[in-house]
Amino acid sequence: MSADGASPLFAGVELGGTKCVCMLAYGPDAIVDQRTVPTTTPSETLPAICAILSDWERDHGFAAIGIASFGPLDLDPGSNRYGRITSTNKPGWPGADVRGILSALFSVPVGFDTDVNGAALAEVRWGSGQGLSDFAYVTVGTGVGVGLIVHGRPTRGIGHSELGHIRVPRLPLDHVKSACSYHDDCVEGLASGPALLARLEGRSPSDLSPDDPIWDPVVHTLAAMCHALVCATGPYRIAMGGGVVSGQPHLLDRINTALIDSLAGYMPLPGGGDYIVAPRLGDLAGPLGSIALAANAAV
Repeated sequence: MSADGASPLFAGVELGGTKCVCMLAYGPDAIVDQRTVPTTTPSETLPAICAILSDWERDHGFAAIGIASFGPLDLDPGSNRYGRITSTNKPGWPGADVRGILSALFSVPVGFDTDVNGAALAEVRWGSGQGLSDFAYVTVGTGVGVGLIVHGRPTRGIGHSELGHIRVPRLPLDHVKSACSYHDDCVEGLASGPALLARLEGRSPSDLSPDDPIWDPVVHTLAAMCHALVCATGPYRIAMGGGVVSGQPHLLDRINTALIDSLAGYMPLPGGGDYIVAPRLGDLAGPLGSIALAANAAV
């Protein structure tokens, strides 16, 4: 419990492609500890995280664990592969039993979901999605992930949201090789960090001006994905972050404008030019997503 005895303490783990962030917190304004573990192999990374959780259990105790992982993930509790990573591009991680290994030592409730669904839930609880039942969180970095909240819950079905892999029309004369090994023309293949680096051909992103034409296909691709989001589930707001976007603040205005132009008046957007916003939790949206999953599991 917190000092006033009102709030339980939660442990969270955000597994990313390059690093894992472990957080012990009551919420965004009361973070007790935070530690980082490099994402190498499952046999190295997962035991290192377990050791941190064991330290926290011994020194503090916690009411629940939240695990927000890169994917794709098997999120069906009835599946014999529940809790595992499935067809990821990251070597060594397909089939890794993330939930099973990280929860085995602890007799507390466990929340488990994608990293972007966790971040979306954190933004709904504490950030730019507060008060909204339908909301989307987009991260544009090493990959393109979408956490999609519909009627207050992350979407389910045959799998979680994979809107970063919807196929979109390329701009004319855009012939850069896709960065996705599965699709020639999906959002992740055309607008992710690796896709941007391929477009740069050795230049640094910091050397680009806001009006550099290299941004045109990135804006076009992300706006096309947002158009699909609006037409499919109609979120009241989209929060968009990640290294590609957060380092170039002019992009959100351009993507908002391109989305409005793309919809062509067919569907009005709440907030007008501020429909797509930066995550209010900033870089903490991901780690706090694991805390939000723990909080939901404890209910």
